[in-house]
Amino acid sequence: ISVKKMILTFEKRSYKNQELRIKFPDNPEKFMESELDLNDIIQEMHVIATMPDLYHLLVELNAVHSLLGLLSHENTDILSLTDWLSFFAVVDLLQELTDIDTLHESEEGAEVLIDALLEGQVVALLVQNMERLDEQVKEEADGIYNTLAITENMAEFRPGLCTEAAQQGLMQWLLKRIKAKMPFDANKLYCSEILAILLQNNDNTRELLGEMDGIDVLLQQLSVFKRHNPSTAEEQEMMENLFDGLCSCLMLPTNRDRFLRGEGLQLMNLMLREKKMSRTSALKVLDHGMIGPEGADNCHKFVDILGLRTIFPLFMKTPKKMKKTGASEKEHEEHVCSIIASMLRNLKSQQRSRLLNKFTENDCEKVDRLMELHFKYLEAVQQADKRIEGEKHEMVRQGEILDDSMEDEFYLRRLDAGLFVLQLICYIMVEISNSGISQLQQRVHQILNLRGGSVKVVRHIMREYAESIGDGKSDEFKEAERKRIMDLVDNF
Repeated sequence: ISVKKMILTFEKRSYKNQELRIKFPDNPEKFMESELDLNDIIQEMHVIATMPDLYHLLVELNAVHSLLGLLSHENTDILSLTDWLSFFAVVDLLQELTDIDTLHESEEGAEVLIDALLEGQVVALLVQNMERLDEQVKEEADGIYNTLAITENMAEFRPGLCTEAAQQGLMQWLLKRIKAKMPFDANKLYCSEILAILLQNNDNTRELLGEMDGIDVLLQQLSVFKRHNPSTAEEQEMMENLFDGLCSCLMLPTNRDRFLRGEGLQLMNLMLREKKMSRTSALKVLDHGMIGPEGADNCHKFVDILGLRTIFPLFMKTPKKMKKTGASEKEHEEHVCSIIASMLRNLKSQQRSRLLNKFTENDCEKVDRLMELHFKYLEAVQQADKRIEGEKHEMVRQGEILDDSMEDEFYLRRLDAGLFVLQLICYIMVEISNSGISQLQQRVHQILNLRGGSVKVVRHIMREYAESIGDGKSDEFKEAERKRIMDLVDNF
């Protein structure tokens, strides 16, 4: 009852305030008192954030509609002090109501609230208000931070709303704020975080960012870290967020071209040479930009800008400094092998010859390194297979059923243990053996025999790889790619 009474009091005061505003539009003194009464009741309503199962009352009694109404003041020019008071009061309340832990306490209440907010175009209203705020004023900067928190809470609870939020002006505002010439602060970090969230597994927002020249914005912001490390842990976090956003965007083929034209390859290549913290992430970006048939243009361009001189030293020797950035040796070797595999898949004519020459120079040292990695990862996978076989045996003994989902889980564990890198390494082995350069083929087989490896094992790994190929690609592509790989394997 008391919650109901509180909401009705809010409604009454909100209505009275509107009435006075219409009556005395140019005389804020006349509605000052009603505005302060309204703020008091909004403060009291924070208690509702501890009772998400009663959120439906906010919707049924029209309070959500009224709260959003307080965010949309028509007369933008004369925003009195009390307008700001009510704006911040509403933002604080919404931030608490949408607190992610609270939302999960009562899924039902949460759904009802989020539906009502979205129906009232909450994101568009919040963005309009952020555009009016002056971050030089501390309260207003905090207002922006809290507003961003509301969007994060909603996006985390319901990832499906990211497209809508981005289209309602949020994407544009984030890009503008990220490239604003202002010192690094908590708000910029938060913007980078929300941008990365919007782009996760979402081709609509990736396309939108591309159309807004967002790839250029990301590259410009990241170029700072080419020669300088981030100066604080927070700034490093922002850098990682921007890199993550860039990698997400590159999953969309149309953005590969924007990345190419924006000289993204040149920037990543420089980062790899400069040996700063950004190196690890730059490698990941190159991998995303060059993979698959859509990466062909980037592969050719990479060779043209002398990228082979950068990537092969990283292939020959995994940097010791990896630990600092929290990246593992395996991650590094995976990205480097993936980049080389993408080039072998995509390069034609003279660029392809330049790549293959790399494998023959200095008495085939690159082949020796490739085979060293082959045996390193083969052993890791064999260890994992042993453990998994033991578990399966135990499950069967206890009468458990090994269904498809269990098998998928085991396969993912094997990939994680090193099978994925091993597949890339074997792919490079069969590609260079089929290159028509006999010394490469001879060296691969010579080392296999020397170290007791076997052609049969390599073929088996490649068959399994061919089976799993082509997520989200057309059937024709999968078929053609499988055939191409199996032809390489048969000739190995």
